[in-house]
Amino acid sequence: MASHPHPPSSKGESDVESIHVPSQATDGSDATRPLLPAACEAYSVSAAILPFFFPALGGLLYGYDIGATSGATISLKSSTSSGTTWYDLSSVQTGLVVSGSLYGALIGSAMAFTIADFLGRRRELVVASISYLVGALLTAVAPNFLIMVVGRFLYGIGIGLAMHAAPMYIAETAPSQIRGMLISLKEFFIVLGMLLGYIVGNFFVEVLSGWRYMYATSTPVCVIMGIGMCWLPASPRWLLLCATQGKGNLLETKENATRCLCRLRGQASPHLVSEQVNLILDELSYVGEEKKAGFSEVFQGKCLKAMIIGCGLVFFQQVTGQPSVLYYAATIFQTAGFSGASDATRVSILLGLLKLIMTGVAVLVVDRLGRRPLLIGGVSGIAVALFLLSSYYTLFKGASYVAVIALLLYVGSYQLSFGPIGWLMISEVFPLKLRGRGLSVAVLVNFASNALVTFAFSPLEDLIGTGVLFASFGVIALASLGFILCIVPETKGLTLEEIEAKL
Repeated sequence: MASHPHPPSSKGESDVESIHVPSQATDGSDATRPLLPAACEAYSVSAAILPFFFPALGGLLYGYDIGATSGATISLKSSTSSGTTWYDLSSVQTGLVVSGSLYGALIGSAMAFTIADFLGRRRELVVASISYLVGALLTAVAPNFLIMVVGRFLYGIGIGLAMHAAPMYIAETAPSQIRGMLISLKEFFIVLGMLLGYIVGNFFVEVLSGWRYMYATSTPVCVIMGIGMCWLPASPRWLLLCATQGKGNLLETKENATRCLCRLRGQASPHLVSEQVNLILDELSYVGEEKKAGFSEVFQGKCLKAMIIGCGLVFFQQVTGQPSVLYYAATIFQTAGFSGASDATRVSILLGLLKLIMTGVAVLVVDRLGRRPLLIGGVSGIAVALFLLSSYYTLFKGASYVAVIALLLYVGSYQLSFGPIGWLMISEVFPLKLRGRGLSVAVLVNFASNALVTFAFSPLEDLIGTGVLFASFGVIALASLGFILCIVPETKGLTLEEIEAKL
């Protein structure tokens, strides 16, 4: 397959042209520094597929868990199809089954803060695949409730590690021209996993011990992910960062990084790949990344700005009601006439298809339109949908079509904006030296916000009412729109080094 470099310069210069960005030198005078030129980003599409595919399986396994658990809880609590003597679970026990992976994901995100830079992106994904596999097997064969909860926690640790390392690995190995599409496509894999989970759940929901089959179905994917990540090369940017910090011989590491980048770019010219490695090293030396990052640096300087952007996006992603709206989906469709259990599972599949289609649209246009237009348009749609839902519960109780329209608008708008773009932006904005730790904080904020909204929804609903609660989410959506307009930059078409300089 042909490679895809940028067009050559029209100025008659060499096709490797340095980009210079004004900066402040150490002596206080203006200086310029070379940044990675886009002309070096020649690549082969066939070579770019696998470095995306295997990390993205971590997202698919996360989505599958969400979809499968909705059917597994029905199967597990059934006196006829559970196949256990401990099927009569209390609300707290059911909550532990459902949210056990969420708690594990919080633990995995916290672990990533300390181990990510030591392990590297690739090995962290290998560890995530092992945690996924052990967790899925323990859950599937659990002889009692305690073992099942342990399995759910271990699976969740895999989620936390995978959702931290996958966007980093894809961002650091993907050509800048298609980086947005590939990282957004990871969200597509999450939604695809949810849809597969719904389908498998619907298939096994009436089978004896069907919940065991639902969880066991994910194990082949765990194995494929682990083998694939062992085969892929390490992130060249991580290798070079380690070398500049004195971890290994610089010359040997540079040669290794060049070999890795050649594999990742396929038919790209070795000369261009070598030039790209040199420019990454120049950038690392310029910004002082030879010093190991300390904890306090995560909340200083350009990383603080990246932290505000990344954590703000994933925080608003959850506190605009995403877990709660999906939680209410079954109730909304029941009011519209889909009252049977089988109807509910089929509607879940249709909702998953809508999410998949809208995520696919975002994937196709993100590198053409940019991140900000999708965020602005999508979050505006989210705000409208939330106020429509509020009006249904306060003004139009009998008009179930209002709630259905609002729900579909919310899901479509979310999958065009916060769903894929949130994960994309947090993988782009952090500087290389602090990317591992910064992204772990952002992922931790994501799962913590999800848990907060999920667990606070019912008490708040009882306190202020459903209509007022959705209106509150709508006000938060408007606040998030202001945040995007004022704070979030456009990163379309820029290399990671250019984004770092822009911040």
